[in-house]
Amino acid sequence: MQAAPETTRAASVNPQSSHPAWLRLTHWLNALAVLVMITSGWRIYNASPLYDFNFPTSITLGGWLGGALQWHFAAMWMLVVVSLFYLLFNLFSGRLSRRFFPVSPKGFFHDLWSALHGRLGHDDIGHYNHVQRVAYLFVMLDIIALVISGLVLWKSVQFPLLRELLGGYDSARHVHFIAMSLLVAFIAVHLVMVALVPKTLLAMIVGHKERA
Repeated sequence: MQAAPETTRAASVNPQSSHPAWLRLTHWLNALAVLVMITSGWRIYNASPLYDFNFPTSITLGGWLGGALQWHFAAMWMLVVVSLFYLLFNLFSGRLSRRFFPVSPKGFFHDLWSALHGRLGHDDIGHYNHVQRVAYLFVMLDIIALVISGLVLWKSVQFPLLRELLGGYDSARHVHFIAMSLLVAFIAVHLVMVALVPKTLLAMIVGHKERA
Protein backbone atom coordinates (compact mmCIF):
# COMPACT_ATOMS: atom_id res chain seq x y z
CA MET A 1 0.00 0.00 0.00
CA GLN A 2 1.33 3.43 -0.91
CA ALA A 3 2.34 5.58 2.08
CA ALA A 4 0.25 8.64 2.80
CA PRO A 5 1.73 11.93 1.59
CA GLU A 6 3.82 13.83 4.10
CA THR A 7 1.22 16.56 4.16
CA THR A 8 -1.40 14.38 5.85
CA ARG A 9 0.70 11.78 7.64
CA ALA A 10 0.63 12.21 11.42
CA ALA A 11 3.98 12.24 13.15
CA SER A 12 4.70 9.70 15.84
CA VAL A 13 7.26 10.25 18.53
CA ASN A 14 6.96 11.19 22.17
CA PRO A 15 3.82 13.10 23.24
CA GLN A 16 4.33 16.79 23.88
CA SER A 17 2.10 19.81 24.22
CA SER A 18 0.95 21.05 20.82
CA HIS A 19 -0.88 23.93 22.53
CA PRO A 20 1.43 25.13 25.32
CA ALA A 21 0.45 28.01 27.60
CA TRP A 22 2.51 30.61 25.72
CA LEU A 23 0.81 29.67 22.44
CA ARG A 24 -2.67 29.86 23.92
CA LEU A 25 -1.90 33.20 25.59
CA THR A 26 -0.50 34.82 22.45
CA HIS A 27 -3.39 33.45 20.39
CA TRP A 28 -6.08 34.99 22.59
CA LEU A 29 -4.23 38.27 23.12
CA ASN A 30 -3.78 38.62 19.36
CA ALA A 31 -7.42 37.68 18.78
CA LEU A 32 -8.49 40.47 21.15
CA ALA A 33 -6.08 42.97 19.58
CA VAL A 34 -7.25 42.11 16.06
CA LEU A 35 -10.93 42.40 17.04
CA VAL A 36 -10.35 45.84 18.57
CA MET A 37 -8.22 47.02 15.66
CA ILE A 38 -10.69 45.89 13.01
CA THR A 39 -13.78 47.38 14.63
CA SER A 40 -12.05 50.64 15.57
CA GLY A 41 -10.45 50.73 12.11
CA TRP A 42 -13.88 50.57 10.52
CA ARG A 43 -14.88 53.65 12.53
CA ILE A 44 -11.71 55.45 11.40
CA TYR A 45 -12.47 54.43 7.82
CA ASN A 46 -15.98 55.90 8.08
CA ALA A 47 -14.50 59.31 8.91
CA SER A 48 -12.84 59.37 5.47
CA PRO A 49 -14.14 56.53 3.28
CA LEU A 50 -11.72 55.12 0.76
CA TYR A 51 -14.44 53.42 -1.28
CA ASP A 52 -18.09 54.16 -1.96
CA PHE A 53 -19.50 52.63 1.22
CA ASN A 54 -19.43 52.94 5.01
CA PHE A 55 -19.44 50.32 7.74
CA PRO A 56 -22.55 50.23 9.97
CA THR A 57 -21.78 52.14 13.14
CA SER A 58 -23.26 49.28 15.19
CA ILE A 59 -20.23 47.09 14.36
CA THR A 60 -17.60 49.79 14.90
CA LEU A 61 -15.73 50.70 18.06
CA GLY A 62 -14.83 54.11 19.46
CA GLY A 63 -18.01 56.12 19.05
CA TRP A 64 -16.19 58.93 17.26
CA LEU A 65 -12.92 59.40 15.37
CA GLY A 66 -10.83 60.36 18.40
CA GLY A 67 -12.12 57.46 20.47
CA ALA A 68 -11.59 55.01 17.62
CA LEU A 69 -8.00 56.20 17.17
CA GLN A 70 -7.28 55.66 20.87
CA TRP A 71 -8.63 52.11 20.74
CA HIS A 72 -6.77 51.45 17.48
CA PHE A 73 -3.38 52.61 18.77
CA ALA A 74 -3.75 50.75 22.08
CA ALA A 75 -4.56 47.50 20.27
CA MET A 76 -1.80 48.16 17.75
CA TRP A 77 0.89 48.04 20.43
CA MET A 78 -0.56 44.85 21.87
CA LEU A 79 -0.63 43.25 18.41
CA VAL A 80 2.95 44.31 17.61
CA VAL A 81 4.44 43.18 20.93
CA VAL A 82 2.58 39.86 21.12
CA SER A 83 3.10 39.04 17.43
CA LEU A 84 6.80 39.85 17.69
CA PHE A 85 7.13 37.54 20.70
CA TYR A 86 5.22 34.80 18.86
CA LEU A 87 7.33 35.13 15.73
CA LEU A 88 10.69 35.24 17.55
CA PHE A 89 9.80 32.32 19.83
CA ASN A 90 8.73 30.22 16.84
CA LEU A 91 11.85 31.19 14.93
CA PHE A 92 14.49 30.59 17.61
CA SER A 93 12.85 27.51 19.13
CA GLY A 94 12.73 25.82 15.73
CA ARG A 95 8.94 25.53 15.93
CA LEU A 96 8.53 27.62 12.79
CA SER A 97 10.40 25.11 10.64
CA ARG A 98 8.83 22.09 12.37
CA ARG A 99 5.20 23.21 12.21
CA PHE A 100 5.00 25.35 9.09
CA PHE A 101 7.49 23.79 6.68
CA PRO A 102 7.94 22.27 4.23
CA VAL A 103 5.20 23.66 2.02
CA SER A 104 4.65 23.02 -1.67
CA PRO A 105 1.97 23.74 -4.28
CA LYS A 106 1.47 20.00 -4.76
CA GLY A 107 0.96 19.42 -1.05
CA PHE A 108 -1.33 22.43 -0.75
CA PHE A 109 -3.65 21.37 -3.57
CA HIS A 110 -3.62 17.76 -2.40
CA ASP A 111 -4.73 18.74 1.10
CA LEU A 112 -7.17 21.33 -0.20
CA TRP A 113 -8.81 18.71 -2.42
CA SER A 114 -8.99 16.30 0.52
CA ALA A 115 -10.50 19.01 2.74
CA LEU A 116 -13.15 19.93 0.19
CA HIS A 117 -14.16 16.28 -0.01
CA GLY A 118 -14.16 15.75 3.75
CA ARG A 119 -11.22 13.36 3.66
CA LEU A 120 -8.63 15.41 5.53
CA GLY A 121 -7.88 13.85 8.91
CA HIS A 122 -7.79 15.80 12.18
CA ASP A 123 -6.70 13.06 14.57
CA ASP A 124 -3.50 14.92 15.42
CA ILE A 125 -4.44 18.59 15.71
CA GLY A 126 -0.85 19.45 16.52
CA HIS A 127 0.15 18.43 12.99
CA TYR A 128 -0.52 21.18 10.42
CA ASN A 129 -1.51 20.08 6.94
CA HIS A 130 -0.38 22.10 3.93
CA VAL A 131 -3.55 24.21 3.84
CA GLN A 132 -3.06 25.21 7.47
CA ARG A 133 0.62 25.94 6.93
CA VAL A 134 -0.10 28.20 3.98
CA ALA A 135 -2.97 29.93 5.81
CA TYR A 136 -0.93 30.59 8.97
CA LEU A 137 2.12 31.76 7.04
CA PHE A 138 -0.15 34.01 5.00
CA VAL A 139 -1.71 35.60 8.07
CA MET A 140 1.76 36.29 9.52
CA LEU A 141 2.73 38.12 6.34
CA ASP A 142 -0.65 39.87 6.21
CA ILE A 143 -0.21 41.24 9.74
CA ILE A 144 3.26 42.49 8.78
CA ALA A 145 1.68 44.29 5.80
CA LEU A 146 -0.96 45.76 8.12
CA VAL A 147 1.66 47.04 10.55
CA ILE A 148 3.89 48.53 7.84
CA SER A 149 1.03 50.24 6.01
CA GLY A 150 -0.39 51.37 9.35
CA LEU A 151 2.91 53.02 10.26
CA VAL A 152 2.79 54.93 6.98
CA LEU A 153 -0.75 56.13 7.69
CA TRP A 154 0.11 57.04 11.28
CA LYS A 155 3.53 58.65 10.83
CA SER A 156 3.93 59.24 7.12
CA VAL A 157 6.62 61.89 7.49
CA GLN A 158 8.66 59.79 9.91
CA PHE A 159 8.66 56.75 7.62
CA PRO A 160 9.37 58.15 4.13
CA LEU A 161 11.07 54.96 2.90
CA LEU A 162 8.10 52.80 3.84
CA ARG A 163 5.77 55.35 2.27
CA GLU A 164 7.68 55.27 -0.99
CA LEU A 165 7.89 51.47 -0.99
CA LEU A 166 4.10 51.34 -0.74
CA GLY A 167 3.67 53.85 -3.55
CA GLY A 168 2.71 56.86 -1.44
CA TYR A 169 0.21 57.66 1.29
CA ASP A 170 -2.92 57.02 -0.78
CA SER A 171 -1.56 53.70 -1.99
CA ALA A 172 -0.77 52.75 1.62
CA ARG A 173 -4.44 53.30 2.48
CA HIS A 174 -5.44 50.78 -0.17
CA VAL A 175 -2.80 48.30 1.04
CA HIS A 176 -4.02 48.69 4.62
CA PHE A 177 -7.66 48.20 3.66
CA ILE A 178 -6.96 45.16 1.46
CA ALA A 179 -4.76 43.57 4.13
CA MET A 180 -7.54 44.15 6.68
CA SER A 181 -10.11 42.59 4.34
CA LEU A 182 -7.91 39.53 3.81
CA LEU A 183 -7.48 39.19 7.58
CA VAL A 184 -11.26 39.32 8.06
CA ALA A 185 -11.65 36.64 5.37
CA PHE A 186 -9.06 34.47 7.14
CA ILE A 187 -10.92 34.88 10.44
CA ALA A 188 -14.21 33.91 8.82
CA VAL A 189 -12.71 30.73 7.33
CA HIS A 190 -10.89 30.01 10.59
CA LEU A 191 -14.16 30.21 12.55
CA VAL A 192 -15.85 27.85 10.09
CA MET A 193 -13.02 25.36 10.50
CA VAL A 194 -13.28 25.61 14.30
CA ALA A 195 -17.01 24.93 14.05
CA LEU A 196 -16.31 21.84 11.93
CA VAL A 197 -13.56 20.59 14.27
CA PRO A 198 -14.65 21.90 17.71
CA LYS A 199 -11.90 20.05 19.60
CA THR A 200 -9.45 22.62 18.24
CA LEU A 201 -11.23 25.32 20.25
CA LEU A 202 -11.04 23.26 23.44
CA ALA A 203 -7.34 22.63 22.82
CA MET A 204 -6.70 26.37 22.43
CA ILE A 205 -8.45 27.01 25.75
CA VAL A 206 -7.13 24.26 28.02
CA GLY A 207 -4.16 22.89 26.08
CA HIS A 208 -3.66 19.59 24.32
CA LYS A 209 -1.11 16.81 24.20
CA GLU A 210 -0.22 15.35 20.82
CA ARG A 211 2.55 13.28 19.29
CA ALA A 212 4.88 15.59 17.43
